[in-house]
Amino acid sequence: MHIPRPTSLYRLFASTSSLPGIGPKIAAIMEKRIGGHLIDILRHLPVSLNDRRARPSVDEAEDGQLATFEVLVLSGDIPPGKSNRPARITTETKGGRLELVFFRARADWLRQSLPIGERRLVSGRVERFQGRLQMAHPDFITSLEKASDIPEIEPIYPLTAGLSARILRRAILASLKAVPDLPEWIDVQQLRTHQWPSHKHALQEAHNPQEPSDLLASTPARTRLAYDELLANQFALGLLRRQTSAAGEGCAKEGSEKLTAALLSALPFTPTNAQMRVIAEIKADQMSEARMLRLLQGDVGSGKTFVALMAMLHALEAGYQAALLAPTEILARQHHASLSALLKEMQIEPELLLGGMKTKERKEVTEKLAAGSCQIVIGTHALLSDDIHFAKLGLAVVDEQHRFGVRQRLVLGQKGDGCDVLVMTATPIPRTLAMTAYGDLQVSRLDEKPKGRQEISTAAISGERIAEIVERLRQAVASQQRAYWICPLVEETDKLDVAAAEDRHRQLQAILPDIQIGLVHGRMKTDEREAAMAEFKAGKSQILIATTVIEVGVDVPEASIIIIEHAERFGLAQLHQLRGRVGRGSARSACILMYQAPLSEAAQARLKIMRATNDGFVIAEEDLRLRGPGEVLGQRQSGLPEFCLADLALHADLLPLARQQAENILEKGFSLDAPEMEPYVVLLSLFERDNAVRFLASG
Repeated sequence: MHIPRPTSLYRLFASTSSLPGIGPKIAAIMEKRIGGHLIDILRHLPVSLNDRRARPSVDEAEDGQLATFEVLVLSGDIPPGKSNRPARITTETKGGRLELVFFRARADWLRQSLPIGERRLVSGRVERFQGRLQMAHPDFITSLEKASDIPEIEPIYPLTAGLSARILRRAILASLKAVPDLPEWIDVQQLRTHQWPSHKHALQEAHNPQEPSDLLASTPARTRLAYDELLANQFALGLLRRQTSAAGEGCAKEGSEKLTAALLSALPFTPTNAQMRVIAEIKADQMSEARMLRLLQGDVGSGKTFVALMAMLHALEAGYQAALLAPTEILARQHHASLSALLKEMQIEPELLLGGMKTKERKEVTEKLAAGSCQIVIGTHALLSDDIHFAKLGLAVVDEQHRFGVRQRLVLGQKGDGCDVLVMTATPIPRTLAMTAYGDLQVSRLDEKPKGRQEISTAAISGERIAEIVERLRQAVASQQRAYWICPLVEETDKLDVAAAEDRHRQLQAILPDIQIGLVHGRMKTDEREAAMAEFKAGKSQILIATTVIEVGVDVPEASIIIIEHAERFGLAQLHQLRGRVGRGSARSACILMYQAPLSEAAQARLKIMRATNDGFVIAEEDLRLRGPGEVLGQRQSGLPEFCLADLALHADLLPLARQQAENILEKGFSLDAPEMEPYVVLLSLFERDNAVRFLASG
């Protein structure tokens, strides 16, 4: 599909290395922290500002004040060579003397920048030391003729190592000059009602704040940019809905109910009302002529796998194959083991397809899939490979779907004509985020846990009491309990003072020599990791030291204790996922949040919420409130949209408006290459170039 765009738009997608003063090294740093194109750094908005308009006298200057002075250079005490003694330049200004202090500055540069007997403008933060007014390392030093080189108002941006504020500001100013006048995609009346500027002027205003209030997310400029991002997101999801719905017409799957009834009668437990309700919703979708695209949200331990298996059996009853895509080999193997056990009496043998399989094993599985002799397959990303073909794929289940992008979760479904897609997540998502992240899906919620599940008691204990915790752990193991001990890192680093899994494993082995202690982390070889997990599951080891590799999907019902070290460093969603590794059996379970004092206010709030509730949906809403969507939709949620300009905690009222406008546009039935669609194509190009537009254009 050819999608025309204004040629001037391409300037915004030029590499940052094309900007003046940005070489390959700086461009690489910017790409990692901000992005590699002009449009990326234009979305990197200031978070504060420096006001250099104050020009006080020496007597009026306040300690810590940012100020600008016109000075006469009187003398210089510049130590020779690489002395540790600071250089001190004495100057005279209005009301007295100002001393400029430099540490490890080059002597020749100092003499050239501040020649004795000449006047200069200096700007920086001042402090009083032993009765003298000082300025350490002025931000600006310039001649009186170049006074305009010192900005009166200076925006402050988030930085990273190797990227200076001056270089970034220069790059942003150059990028602003490249912003073209784009066709307007917001209705004129809406612009007037909200008093929003054009997209170009909104960018210019956002990068040139004059007062602290100009940095607020509620300003017209920032609100306009946030709306643009939300509108593009909703429009892209609308396009995906339209495409995927059209692709699935005419594939109703009528099941005999023979297999599903057999599974229900053989279950060792009674399904919850929520499970039966969601099974009915999914079954209705499968029997419809429209393609199913449904999200199954369920808190940890709510029984999503059983619901998915019922859907897979319904597909088999209708003469189709089913596939389950998992993000890790650990989770894929676990699903394969649990489903195989449930299906054994029905003479159904699921196959396993992993990236690390031997060529011969992989070939056997792929041939069975293509021939149709394999009814159910469970695998990792290997299922998405181009050489994987199905005889008649009717249902694709994507587990822990937040680890897969929009395109990935649909690729598997495209391997079958009109194939239904069920995506599952154990990470409860706030409704405002779910509306955005899953706007292309219908949503089902498992809001009830199976009977017999015990509530997990949660306590927060200082790391200074680790000896007490270890002793309680010894007693628990003596009473036949099993426990996880979670560490944030594999090994100690200089950057973070946190416990490491390998070090903690060695320490606990020394303290508890009579107890078998296993170790699992992401750097281990797969077979070593699997062996350690198997020993823990079988009870051969009673304590498992692990990193967050066990965060999702690991199911050991006998484990009833989890200790999370440096809990203050984890987000709420991750703490809740980790806590969900226990409480999966009938035994009373406990979660110990071991923290390192002192705690920040945010960390205190997170630990308080974890102690107060086990409800993942409540925790998700609190997570959004405390952290905002930027962190909620961070790396762990890489399949979700990451907003640069919109803050759903602050711009929630814009989301329904954006969704309604997107639906109104799509209802007109325009094709993307129609002239009247140009503003919306530009909008998608600016905000969704790595998502829906590329997907649609390629297929």
